Amino acid sequence: MTEAFAAEKQRASAWFRQLRDDIVAAFEGLENSQTEGPFADQPAGRFEVTETKRASEDGTDAGGGLMSVMRGGRVFEKIGVNVSTVYGELGERAQAAMAARKGIPGMQDDPRFWASGISLVAHMQNPHTPAVHMNTRMFWTPHAWWFGGGSDLNPCIEYAEDTAHFHTVQKEHCDRHDPGYYPRFKDWADEYFYIPHRKRARGVGGIFLDDHNTGEWETDFAFIQDVGRAFLPAFVPITEKRRNTVWDEADKDAQLVHRGLYAEYNLVYDRGTKFGLETGHDANAVLMSLPPLAKWV
Repeated sequence: MTEAFAAEKQRASAWFRQLRDDIVAAFEGLENSQTEGPFADQPAGRFEVTETKRASEDGTDAGGGLMSVMRGGRVFEKIGVNVSTVYGELGERAQAAMAARKGIPGMQDDPRFWASGISLVAHMQNPHTPAVHMNTRMFWTPHAWWFGGGSDLNPCIEYAEDTAHFHTVQKEHCDRHDPGYYPRFKDWADEYFYIPHRKRARGVGGIFLDDHNTGEWETDFAFIQDVGRAFLPAFVPITEKRRNTVWDEADKDAQLVHRGLYAEYNLVYDRGTKFGLETGHDANAVLMSLPPLAKWV
């Protein structure tokens, strides 16, 4: 399976990098076009790009990627867009932290793995503009392969029309592949992004999927590409609509409290955070999802 999947792995890795480049360009464009509001007089935000590297226990190359972070922009207070391709062997703790396919037959004898993906989290300057998360990924072992990912919207001040728009775009892209995908993956997101100790969701949902393998790699790759393509048309129009809304200190306080909720989820429950740390990936890249400022009441 290793040789047979070499081309597929390369195509997936290249796609996640292209998606990263498209999103970075679009968000720097939003920064350029922001000419109103309290941050309009400062320089347009730009991404700082850092190469990340990962080493195996014996010091050999185990992959890496790019960490792109913008701080203190006109529109974005902090946003990270990471892309990586990593490989090596999964230890017992890393296998236990896997989000899918726990106990894969043969993994004990041959624990090799390969994974590639993009992960994005944006925290906004204007409290009326929602935070957002998106990731898509491919995971391979000699024994199994699958895709995962999705995106979800996290407003501190909710607008029903924004939620409807975000979900409509997700549904349109899912429906191109299977009309059953959107309701299934919407329900999965509602379950996955629920915070048990707060007895509430962290946002207004979206779609989430893991362990996605229909047996047809081309079919599944085309679908995960559309999950990624849905992100900009789902999120950018909301940002353009809300970024100039007048806000006050009460709005900002609500935003900071909501960010505390987001931080709690990512540190306590998020499987991707746990898996990234257990596999020895760059800790700053893994934790780039945390907000720049947060508050607890």
